Amino acid sequence: MSGPTAAPLPVTADDVVQAVRLAVATLREVPPGVWDGKAGSLEWDCWETVEHIANDLLYYAVQLGPDNPPLDTHVPFELRHRRPGAPASFAFAERDSGPAGLLQVLEATGALLVAMVRTTPSETRAHHGAGVSDPEGFAAMGVVETLVHMHDLAEGLGLAWTPPADLCSRVLTRLFPDAPSTTDPWPTLLWATGRAELPGQPRLTTWRWHSTPRS
Repeated sequence: MSGPTAAPLPVTADDVVQAVRLAVATLREVPPGVWDGKAGSLEWDCWETVEHIANDLLYYAVQLGPDNPPLDTHVPFELRHRRPGAPASFAFAERDSGPAGLLQVLEATGALLVAMVRTTPSETRAHHGAGVSDPEGFAAMGVVETLVHMHDLAEGLGLAWTPPADLCSRVLTRLFPDAPSTTDPWPTLLWATGRAELPGQPRLTTWRWHSTPRS
């Protein structure tokens, strides 16, 4: 007779720490002169893609910041495009700072999200376009943005990038509950975000995570 099924492990601030540190360590190996190339299949260059990760981490942190976070829209920082086709951003790295400065921006925004996830009560709710979320959800979304956009960067920069399976598994459980559970977590996360095929599963042309809290 089998026992009760163990509850899935939550996504935590430590997972954000791990994802950002792995990303920064990998990107430190990139030489200065290649950041203007495309990031994999994206229309953004590699510099813009790192800025986009940083903006996502910062966006998730500030959503949790107000005493009464908005539930129907984002905290109204102004978004703008540096060029047509670039990602919409509200924070930019100084180009003159070079790649080292860009990675400091990524580290700093990751640290802000980590701090907010650690200090915000778990019952707090805040707006996200895929569903009002909680601190764990924002941590999970920050991890996914970091991992999958690092995949894009790795394709564009010729880097090796395979994040830990347990980290991928936790964010899949939290944000993609309908994803296959018997396949390797990293390829499954790439499939769930429209970046790869899985055996018996065609590549997704549209995708969306579920940011609402799990019961």
